[in-house]
Amino acid sequence: MSAAPRRKRLLIPGVVALGGLVVLLGLGTWQLERKAWKENLIEALATRLQSGPVELPPPADWSGLAPGEAEFTRVRLNVTFLKSGDALVYTGGSSLRDDVKGVGYFVFSPARTADGRVVVVNRGSAPGRNYPQAEGMQEIVGALRWPEGSSMFVSDRDSAGATWFVRDHLAMAKANGWGEVAPFYIEQEAPVPPGGVPHPAKLNVRLRNDHLQYAITWYSLAGVLVVIFAIWALRQRRDAAADRGAAPRH
Repeated sequence: MSAAPRRKRLLIPGVVALGGLVVLLGLGTWQLERKAWKENLIEALATRLQSGPVELPPPADWSGLAPGEAEFTRVRLNVTFLKSGDALVYTGGSSLRDDVKGVGYFVFSPARTADGRVVVVNRGSAPGRNYPQAEGMQEIVGALRWPEGSSMFVSDRDSAGATWFVRDHLAMAKANGWGEVAPFYIEQEAPVPPGGVPHPAKLNVRLRNDHLQYAITWYSLAGVLVVIFAIWALRQRRDAAADRGAAPRH
């Protein structure tokens, strides 16, 4: 076989292998970028949760708050809990609460601020559906949180509407008639009520950061692809040389 047909036979596999190599290297580089982003996020969230609580921003500033800059900021505010019924969010354990390890509920309750606006407060965890109701004005400390998005595979709540499966306080407010509420909710950490239920606690953010492992996997696959293609190309070259040696001479 002449040099031109041999090069043509290597061309298409070579282009495919090169395309695969570019994709694998790109995925590995993307994972390294995600690693840096995750490390910065973990540091930012840890800093917010370790900082002292600040006064809740006035309602005029609420629309300008964004999760990326404000979520997990610790705040202090005075609220009066409303007698409008609670929303119970089912939990089988929490990645943010060291004390929540079993089945139970998080109690979401509407409360009115000194400005007359309504905020939703996650008052803490309860093992069952019976717990003391909040009464009177309280000064609470907690962290700002934003609602979870809906899932294609899990309903927001059960058919009876008594148990929620996502922490979407905006949907809770609409379903329970709480009226207009703040775009965020408060994850209460203090004070602990008499009897300890619902039980609030300080959050401890632990985000998984496996991006270096993923990057190594993608780069390793890229290396394997290069080795396999090189072995294949050398074998093709040897076969071509053998064919030339076996060709009859005139």
